[in-house]
Amino acid sequence: MANTVSAKKMTRKIAKRTAINRSRRSRMRTFVRKVEEAIATGDQGQALAALRAAEPEIMRAAQHGIVHKNNASRKVSRLAARVKSIAA
Repeated sequence: MANTVSAKKMTRKIAKRTAINRSRRSRMRTFVRKVEEAIATGDQGQALAALRAAEPEIMRAAQHGIVHKNNASRKVSRLAARVKSIAA
């Protein structure tokens, strides 16, 4: 348990930041899930639209430190490849 004023303040700040990070991570996962569901239906148009919406959301999460930028780029790249493979 925090005793000093500064330690108590830090616990408040950490709790606030954790809630924000959890929200951002959840939002990113929701967008990724929408792309994956669109891919599963086999509708390339819908999957492409979902990917276009998800890409900035994933990269924004990387900018905020929710995921590493390489991880975000890899996610986008793999999703794009899966969307592209629907047409083939």
